[in-house]
Amino acid sequence: MKKIMMCAALALAASITSADARGCLKGALVGGTVGHFAGHHGWLGAAAGCALGRHEANKRARTQYNERRRGLRPGEERF
Repeated sequence: MKKIMMCAALALAASITSADARGCLKGALVGGTVGHFAGHHGWLGAAAGCALGRHEANKRARTQYNERRRGLRPGEERF
């Protein structure tokens, strides 16, 4: 029953989130899975995964913004 409720909650969360969730859902799924298998702390893992996923998405967006601002293509470096 617990697994069914968790799957239903994740499906609901995935359907009502907007594009502002950048990285949170993916991180929460991975973190929740790892937390579950590492001592039955799925919710704690999901929260940490969401925070880390959001941080990484913001860092990637900031890097892309700075590259566009300097006139570089993504991944290109200027010497």
